Amino acid sequence: MGEVYQMDIAGCKRELPICPLNEHMDIAGFVMFSDVEITEKTAKALLEKCPEHDIIVTAESKGIPLAYEMARIGCRNYVVARKGVKAYMEDPIHVEVKSITTDHVQKLYLSKADCENLKGKRILIVDDVISTGESLAAIEELLGSIGGNVVGKACVLAEGEAKDRTDIIYLEPLPLFFK
Repeated sequence: MGEVYQMDIAGCKRELPICPLNEHMDIAGFVMFSDVEITEKTAKALLEKCPEHDIIVTAESKGIPLAYEMARIGCRNYVVARKGVKAYMEDPIHVEVKSITTDHVQKLYLSKADCENLKGKRILIVDDVISTGESLAAIEELLGSIGGNVVGKACVLAEGEAKDRTDIIYLEPLPLFFK
């Protein structure tokens, strides 16, 4: 195993692998998939800090386990902004996003049914990590286009300068590693 970053997240000690992002920077890789303990504990800890809400929205895909668990123990309702149109998605709307961890522009989609589910609801946007805030801004733009009422934005880790943002709720800061 290569270099790691050790941290304590919601009472769970984890070693995050240091991964090259580009020639100038590395990031600590935080992936909730397959880590049931961290998903359960971070969901509970975040809910204790978040405002009241009726529904949770996350972007596909790494935020899905967190959104599910927060909805399961909380509001019992969540929507995933999909990265591609699925056959069952009637009249989808979309927005483009460029994430720090993806090498190309992506699109996020909500179906007509998702939009109807979100109308008039207090929405909490949730993600695993917020870094540049591009994915978060894209979801906000998507929700704004349907008149969504965003009451909060939450993540497990605020990476780099995101830790200084006053508009997000997070559990722990996560440094960037400059070469």
